[in-house]
Amino acid sequence: MDVEGEVARILAGLRDLADPVRAEHERRYLKSAFAHIGVPVPALRGVVVSAVREPPARGDLLALAAALWTVEDAGRPVHEARMAAVEVLVKRVKVLEPGDVEVAERLILDSASWVYVDNLADRVAGALVLREPGLGAVLDDWAADPYLWVRRSALLALLPGVRTGAPDLARITRFGDALIGEKEFFIRKALGWVLREQSKKDPAWVADWIEARIADVSGVTFREAVRHLPDGDAARLTAAYRAQAR
Repeated sequence: MDVEGEVARILAGLRDLADPVRAEHERRYLKSAFAHIGVPVPALRGVVVSAVREPPARGDLLALAAALWTVEDAGRPVHEARMAAVEVLVKRVKVLEPGDVEVAERLILDSASWVYVDNLADRVAGALVLREPGLGAVLDDWAADPYLWVRRSALLALLPGVRTGAPDLARITRFGDALIGEKEFFIRKALGWVLREQSKKDPAWVADWIEARIADVSGVTFREAVRHLPDGDAARLTAAYRAQAR
C-alpha cells in the first residue's frame, strides 16, 4: 500500500465534501479545538472504506491509521482525519493481532472526546478482547486508569461480548462496582449502556444487579439500565429508586 498516497486521496475526497456550516456546528457541538472539514459520518465512511476495500497487510493498516491520526491543518489535528483513522481500524479489525490493543490504548490516550474513543473502545479494543479473552486483563488496568476516557473504554470494550451473548458478567459486576460512584457523566452513561445492552439478553440479571445497588446507582446509569426491562420490573425498580432518593 502507498500509505502517503492513500492519505492524500482520502483527504482530497473529504475536502471535496466539505461543508463549512456543518464544520462549525460540529466544532461547537463537540467543543473541539481541532480543524473540522464538515463531512457527515456516512459520507466519511464511503471515502475511507475504499482505501481498505481489500484487506491490507497489518503493517500497512497500522501505518495508514497512524498517518491519518497525525494529519494537521495549521497546527491543529483534523477531526475527519482522526475519524478516518478509527474507521480503517474498525473496518479491518480482523487484520489486527491481540497485541494491537495497545494501539487502541495509545489512540484513546491521545483522544479528547467520546467521538473518537467510543469506536476505538467498542469496535477495536472490544473486538480484540472478544477474540482473545486473555486481553481482559488489559481492561482491568483501564478500569482503574486516572484518565476519564480510558476508564470509559474499559466499560465500552465489554459491549461486543454482551451483544454476541457471551457477556463477561464478572467484569461487568467488578467494573460496575468500582465505577458506580463516579461523578463523571461519561462513565455513568457508559455503565448504563452496558447494562442496557445486557438487559436485551438477560433482563432478570440486570434487574437483580440494579436492585442490589439501588441506593448507589446514578440517575443516568439507572435510566439506561431499565430502558429495555419488562414493564413490571422497570416500574418496580423505578418506584424503589425514587423512594430511596427522597
